[in-house]
Amino acid sequence: MPAPRKFSREQLQTAALNLVDEQGLTGLTMRNLAAELGTGAMTIYNYVNGREGLEELVAAAVMSQARWAETGDDWAAQVAAIAEGMWRAVRAHPHAIPLILTRRSSDVATLAHAEALVRALSSSGRSSQELLVAFRTVLAYITGFAQAELTSPLSAATPTVVTERIAALPADLFPKLIEIAAVAANSDPQDEFRAGLQLILTGLQA
Repeated sequence: MPAPRKFSREQLQTAALNLVDEQGLTGLTMRNLAAELGTGAMTIYNYVNGREGLEELVAAAVMSQARWAETGDDWAAQVAAIAEGMWRAVRAHPHAIPLILTRRSSDVATLAHAEALVRALSSSGRSSQELLVAFRTVLAYITGFAQAELTSPLSAATPTVVTERIAALPADLFPKLIEIAAVAANSDPQDEFRAGLQLILTGLQA
């Protein structure tokens, strides 16, 4: 009879995500995860298949935090609710965004979120190729907006000095960058996300 497992998958996910939040992706190692859990590094190999397994833990941990309310039969409202719930989960862990973009998890909870988004989009009457394109477009917006918000020089999360530098560019060469830089410093990320998503939903409804 195999020995009882000391840690649950949820414990591993929480510990791995804590490491990434505190130390970035460079801190995500077998040794560090073992220390976070108070065990030896070799123990972790009983649960996780190397670096790929570590990254899957983090991606699953982030997406498992996505929450949203049911909105009834309005498919566009449901897509908006799911998208915002996923966006909030992703933006809460900026160091993990590269893994969300590149790592596909087999975790059931993560796949359930994707299924919910596809189902909501399918309620618009789309199927097959059209459904695939709609899903990828909305998913790309969720992760792309989170990444742009946290890394763009026009982000509200960016130090004011950067937006001031853009505002000081030659007005004859960069008039539109200067225009949006003036707005960006005080722009609310949630309002931006919702407005951008509405553009996509309007296109899907057309």
